[in-house]
Formats: sequence, structure tokens, C-alpha cells
Amino acid sequence: MKYQHYLFDFDGTLVDSMPAYAVSMKRILDENGVSYGEDLIATITPLGTIGAAKYFQKLGLALSLEEIFELMKRYLCEAYFYYIPAKDKVKETLLRLKEQGATLRVLTASPHITLDPCLKRLGLYDLFENVWSCDDFGLEKNDPAIYLAAAERMGLPCSDILFVDDNLGACTTAVSAGLQVCGVYDVTSAGDREQMRGICHHYAEDLSALLSL
Repeated sequence: MKYQHYLFDFDGTLVDSMPAYAVSMKRILDENGVSYGEDLIATITPLGTIGAAKYFQKLGLALSLEEIFELMKRYLCEAYFYYIPAKDKVKETLLRLKEQGATLRVLTASPHITLDPCLKRLGLYDLFENVWSCDDFGLEKNDPAIYLAAAERMGLPCSDILFVDDNLGACTTAVSAGLQVCGVYDVTSAGDREQMRGICHHYAEDLSALLSL
């Protein structure tokens, strides 16, 4: 087993949440008559709630951060609380990694209000030593500092950590921070597959590929 310490993204990596996330985020802008580009979801996914809300304001959304947070909470919570499923082979893979002595952690842009209940409902929460949101660091996943801070909290050099994420921007930043990185397929980032293969140390069609690394 080449890797012993894993740091997982949440949306699009552990759970099949990106379609619901995309609908909810676009709904906020649509209902307020704010236009956006095709790259909206790829842009805001690594930013966390604060970063996404600030980005919405830059696009012209005339609401306070608190008002935007309330809309995000309202539109997202139902899906995360009740409907969003784990991605294929996730639970089986995590259990196998634990059996082999690996340490598992989560680092995601999602806030704890949706992150924690979703992982608990799916029976995944207790498999992780730590479940971190960007909010816990006050940093975004497009900032190398967040990976350095996570490594420090783990008490490990960056090179000992395998970061697993479906987002090209997050993977690119994690590589620049010195982590080992495995890109993972998600339908919403399918167009970035070849770029991710070129940037990441590994690429997986589903999480079970981690068992053969």
C-alpha cells in the first residue's frame, strides 16, 4: 500500500452532489437577474460559502453576505439532508482503506451545516479522523496555504498526503502545495479529464482505484 494518509474532497468526490449544488447556486443568481458564465460552478466550487458569496457580489448580486448565506442554506439543506447519495464504490473503498490502516480526512469547501449531516446520513462520518470545511481555516481551496495548514494539523509533510478531488483547480493548487494528488472523475468535470490526467499524479474513474495505487 503506497499511501497511508488520505485527504478527500466531499462534493463530486465522496457524494454525488454537484448537480444539486449547481442547480441551487444558479437559482440564487437567476432569481435575482444576475448573469454568469458557463464556468460558474467550476469557479465557485473551491471557494467555500464565503468565497462563493463574495463572487456572487462581484457578478452584481445586490444582497448582503448574510442574505446570500441564508439562500444557500435554504436551497441546499434539503438535498444534503435527505437526497444526495454517495458516489459509486465510496463506502466500500473507505472501509477497505481503514482496514489496511490508512488515515482518512475530509477537506471541502462545503459548510458543516450541509457536510456533517450528509456524511452522517450515509454512514461515512465516523470513518474520518477529521472532517474539515474551508470555513475551519478561513481559506479557500484555490489557495495553497489551506493544504499547508491541513498538513500541519495532520502532523505530516505534504508529500506524505494523497489528496483526492474532482475539481481541476483544487487539484492544481494541491499539486503546487506539494501534496500527492489523485484526480477523480465526476460528470460535472468530465471536460477537464485530460488536463487532470496531465497535472495529477494519479487519476481515478471511481474511488475503488485507490486500492490499487
